[in-house]
Amino acid sequence: MSLLVVGSVAFDDLETPAGRRVNILGGSASYFSLAASRLHPVQVVAVVGEDFGPEQYHVFQDRPIDLDGLVRKPGQSFHWKGEYGQDLGEATTLETHLNVFADFHPDLPQGYRQASCLFLGNIDPTLQLNVVRQMATRPRWIALDTMNFWINGARQALLKVLKEVDILLVNEAEARSLTGERNLLKIYEKVQLLGPRILVVKRGEYGVVLLTPQGHFLAPAFLLKEVVDPTGAGDTFAGGFMGYLAAAPDTDLETLKRAVLMGTVMASFTVEQFGTGGLQSLSDNALHGRLAALHELMHVAAR
Repeated sequence: MSLLVVGSVAFDDLETPAGRRVNILGGSASYFSLAASRLHPVQVVAVVGEDFGPEQYHVFQDRPIDLDGLVRKPGQSFHWKGEYGQDLGEATTLETHLNVFADFHPDLPQGYRQASCLFLGNIDPTLQLNVVRQMATRPRWIALDTMNFWINGARQALLKVLKEVDILLVNEAEARSLTGERNLLKIYEKVQLLGPRILVVKRGEYGVVLLTPQGHFLAPAFLLKEVVDPTGAGDTFAGGFMGYLAAAPDTDLETLKRAVLMGTVMASFTVEQFGTGGLQSLSDNALHGRLAALHELMHVAAR
């Protein structure tokens, strides 16, 4: 069993009400792999530049993260600069420098092409489809993340890759933009017609909605006193969610529910620190303690 992620490894400059950080590790594949590797080994396909050095590689060391698919090329790594207002609901992008990521064309190592689970991070849907077609065997799970930039600007390419996908993970605004619907049940009906049979709607501080043919599930966000930096929360959720699915022998609704709770708890640690710091310092005791607390929060005794 193996779990493959294709996405970005980047540097971020961030400013939130809690402070400012420059040149910290970011990118969808970074957050995803650091979260998923707590549960299952991960293979990473991404591209970085010459500015990605030993300090950054060290973050992934001593973890079950295979970086054979992380290509280092001449030039600078993908660099994003953004800021958050007081409500932390959405980042304002100040600068985006694609750098070596502009010519990113994922070429899967041979040992990656039989992965049992595949997560397609938020990249050009043409590249996402190319990755699917490089797989030697169809994974048990194919999950995809996207955003309004691709929904509005590369819709036909996105619709092609969605036909190959089992699980779509998006936020509520993206789900509405993709389907033209506002009601979640109507959104889910249209998503199923596009290909994915499972829809995960990320709602930030309001939790997560899971919609499947076997039934639906609503999970709250984990209650926190302070949120420092919401960057990477969605990718962290995806890592916890897919890491749990990759490690689980079953594919039923109860397994999917537990995967949602794991992703929710993982994301709660990410937002408490800048960048990937919360995931780097996460202990097993803290993870399972918070997971137990979330279960208790949701428990209602039968009368």
